[in-house]
Amino acid sequence: QVQLEESGGGMVQAGDSLRLSCTASGRASRSYAMGWFRQVPDKEKEFLAFINWSGENIHIADSVKGRFTISRDSAKNTVYLQMDSLTPEDTAYYFCVADRFYSETTYYKDFSLWGQGLQVTVSA
Repeated sequence: QVQLEESGGGMVQAGDSLRLSCTASGRASRSYAMGWFRQVPDKEKEFLAFINWSGENIHIADSVKGRFTISRDSAKNTVYLQMDSLTPEDTAYYFCVADRFYSETTYYKDFSLWGQGLQVTVSA
């Protein structure tokens, strides 16, 4: 069973940058595509970014394109979400996701594995 562990959340000020990390462990985890969602209270989970196992295929949500970047370190089996020019509207609970197959779906129910999530708070 693949497990995901996120780190890097916290509280920052508007305009700051933050990098989230997610490390996958478990059998065959290196072959999994990985990515990120976020959620605010009373709203559905929002797709942010997804990257395939090799890093060659990337899908970024239009809502964060230009400010958020996804990358992965295959040696560490870790995916990163670099978030720049943060605004209070980026305040949310962020989740790492993984799936055996890369796709460009943005529907949260299409992703089979989820981390516990972490809070990112951006103050004005």
